[in-house]
Amino acid sequence: MLTAATTALLSFATNHSFANNDLPDLGTAAVNTFSLEKEMQYGDAYMRVIRSSAPVLNDPVLSQYITELGNKLVAHATGVKTPFYFFMLRNDEINAFAFFGGHVGVHTGLFLNADSESELASVLAHEITHVTQRHLARSLEAQEKTAPATVAGMLGAILLTIAAPQAGMAALATTQALATQAKINYTRQHEKEADRIGMQILVDAGFDPEAAGDFFGKLASRYRFTTTPPQMLLTHPLPESRISEARNRANQYPHRFVPDNLNYQLAKARIQVRFSSYSDEMALSLFEKQLSRNSYAFESAALYGKALALLRLKRAKEAEVIIDKLLTRDANNLFYLDTKADLLVERKDFAAAKALLEQQRQLKPTSQVINANLANVYIEAGEAAKAIPLLEDMVFLDKQNPLPYEMMTQVYRQTGNQALEHFASAESMALAADYKGAVDQLNFAYRFTKDDPLQLARIEARIRQFREAEKALDALK
Repeated sequence: MLTAATTALLSFATNHSFANNDLPDLGTAAVNTFSLEKEMQYGDAYMRVIRSSAPVLNDPVLSQYITELGNKLVAHATGVKTPFYFFMLRNDEINAFAFFGGHVGVHTGLFLNADSESELASVLAHEITHVTQRHLARSLEAQEKTAPATVAGMLGAILLTIAAPQAGMAALATTQALATQAKINYTRQHEKEADRIGMQILVDAGFDPEAAGDFFGKLASRYRFTTTPPQMLLTHPLPESRISEARNRANQYPHRFVPDNLNYQLAKARIQVRFSSYSDEMALSLFEKQLSRNSYAFESAALYGKALALLRLKRAKEAEVIIDKLLTRDANNLFYLDTKADLLVERKDFAAAKALLEQQRQLKPTSQVINANLANVYIEAGEAAKAIPLLEDMVFLDKQNPLPYEMMTQVYRQTGNQALEHFASAESMALAADYKGAVDQLNFAYRFTKDDPLQLARIEARIRQFREAEKALDALK
């Protein structure tokens, strides 16, 4: 008979990334045809390396925002053959990039420099097109026809570029020294195709087609005479012809007024306060000036930014007055609810926090923001066991998100379930390509598991999977 702990562990193992197909099977780097399956495998491996080496944001509010915006655009794209995964990096540089398996990364610096959601959406639509048109895979296949031996080096260099940009770009430049002029033109063709198709996606999704040319023009003007342009201009050059083509394409569509989105401005304010180079005092001054001069896109976004800055400056009572005012305007806004929950936890009013979030969960049962906040309230209130089903839901909806695994580790530590604590820790480490650490954690789980053959078999199987994944990743490098 299985014990309750064993049943819980097996349920956890079955439902949370314990299947063979959840780990990358990279195989050999040089392939005759770069299949969609191979793209998915490489994309998963690259994403794990990014988590280990880059400042990926695990902010539920911003993650849900960028995912919803990205999916809105994907819904109007053609040729979608893979799921899409949108994520953000804490980096003031203006940049966005796409790679295998529908992964699209966005630097927080894009928010700091885009004036509207349509401008941000124009960049995302471009990157989505790189994915749907399989530009990276097509480039590798074209390269393989002329120089098969360099494909393995290019794949490894791409991985290095993601993990350590300077080293990776040097490796990539060395590998591509044999590339022909036709290969270079092929890349330029991809950029034109991404601009053209991306514009159509932008329009079909209801955004302003003029935003692409406006954003391009702004970047070109700002960095025209600089010796160190942002990463985006290194990977996506902006000659005058590209800017004029974007504006000409926009002119082919009927002019329409597209109002900006409040949630974009709220996301921008959140980044300015929490994830930029601004000091807390600078952020507070920024929003106070906007409010005193009426120089904002939305007053609510300026107030929200001020409240976040006040909270960081330990002026919680002033922040709460503002957040309560904003909630009277929009009681279901996730940005406001997230901050209200933080304020309630700050003053240990767990009953009010639970009541607020449990009510919201009835309206938004799949919201990562609500589930993460409610799980955190249960943990802080000493009721960690109640957080488990919420965190399991989060993992079920997004197996690539390390946050619920990190919170599960805390929950099982608090509840004294050492086997599941180490299981959760292992999954979190594996998502960051730390397979050695993950195996160590599973060995600890093994020690805390006694007289349960099925449970021990699960642990042994997972250890084998992690070791195989580690070998495959090493081979790719």
